[in-house]
Amino acid sequence: MKILIAGGGKIGSALTEQLSGEGHELTVIDFDADVLEFIQEKYDVITVYGNAASMAVLEMADVASADLLVAATDRDEVNMLACLTAHRINPNLTTIGRIRNPEYRYQAYEMKDVFGLSLVVNPEQRAAHEIARLLKYPGFLSIDTFAKGNADIVELKVDAKSPLKNKSLSQLPSIIHTKVLVCAVQRDGSIIMPDGNFRIQENDLLFITAATENLTHLLRNLGIIAKQAKRVLIMGGGKISYYLIQELKDTGMHCTVVEQDRARCDELASLLPEATIVEGDASSQEFLDKEGVGQSDAVVTLTGLDELNIVISLYAHTRNVSQVITKLSHAENNKILNSLEIGSVISPKELSSYSIVRYVRAMQNQEGSAITVHRIAGGKIEAIEFEVKEDTKYIGETLRNIKTRNDALICCIISHGRIEIPSGSSKYGVGDTLVIVTSSSGRIRQLNDVFGE
Repeated sequence: MKILIAGGGKIGSALTEQLSGEGHELTVIDFDADVLEFIQEKYDVITVYGNAASMAVLEMADVASADLLVAATDRDEVNMLACLTAHRINPNLTTIGRIRNPEYRYQAYEMKDVFGLSLVVNPEQRAAHEIARLLKYPGFLSIDTFAKGNADIVELKVDAKSPLKNKSLSQLPSIIHTKVLVCAVQRDGSIIMPDGNFRIQENDLLFITAATENLTHLLRNLGIIAKQAKRVLIMGGGKISYYLIQELKDTGMHCTVVEQDRARCDELASLLPEATIVEGDASSQEFLDKEGVGQSDAVVTLTGLDELNIVISLYAHTRNVSQVITKLSHAENNKILNSLEIGSVISPKELSSYSIVRYVRAMQNQEGSAITVHRIAGGKIEAIEFEVKEDTKYIGETLRNIKTRNDALICCIISHGRIEIPSGSSKYGVGDTLVIVTSSSGRIRQLNDVFGE
């Protein structure tokens, strides 16, 4: 596909890396020459200097022959005008616009046709939604949902006290007493697709497939108390905090926001009367203690500085806060992050770029394409949901007789609404849905790509 990316910032650069690696023809537009030079040196793409909302610049980028425009500059108005102008030049163009300002939230959705918007992406709102899900379902570092909300892949860290430590996967049923499947393990930054003889070690990150109804049993049988937070302390009063409190307002959780800027505190107080807004310095240990960080059920660090978010999260861990969630703009160095006690990590950039890549793949191959695609473990693993078609291989055969690629695993079968965590005797039929986990990013486009020779 021929794709134009307007904006070479965090999301634009992440998309350039992912989509160029999948063989798409990319053109990146930006008005910062240094950004374009960096992108051109790192990736095999075309760059165009200028304002992406300008008709002349879009024509220079050959928008008339493009299949998709992703408008991801740091200005909502430019993104909307770029989509509007590009769609006027090329009515067959698909457009994705990053719209962040809460003031445009309703307008962007109501006027999608006017602006020529095929998809609206809001990184802050998406991040807030993911944080809200984690707060509502504590005990896991991440949760990805499949099968219309009936099956999940959850991330669990093995600590020194875990009953899973030093146990083989074949011993799990006697410990967990519920049907789950460890579909992948991250150890020291590397991904392992384990078999029954695999032995779990302390600090391993386990990615576990389970029916949603079994998650509570999983936590209980592992001795993990997962009471939903009542008192949530949020560091930073930016857009994510605003969207997060909006999502949590009917859950019974009380939110306190710590923000250093007085004007922003006044603004949040008028916008969010259900929350407590406190003016103060989140980097001060004395201030955090005064605000009762140790008495909080959950601490969410959402300041604009990754380093500060990490430090606050580490301190919250030392104060035995049950649930810690850390927002990071740059979450690439997983080896370092995995060694730190900073709880769940949320990256708005990654969440948004993954959703756009998923949309692009669906565009690229409508027939037989994935129903959903989730990238987990910092993008090192993909979990892909496919429907079984009549031309799918090995229909009706038991899984033990089916050879799959070494880097892929069938981890869930959904048949007539029933969730099955598969065993060697499991089978699938036409109309069933399979969830595939793979460490081979972007190489599985069709369900039949999963099978070995």
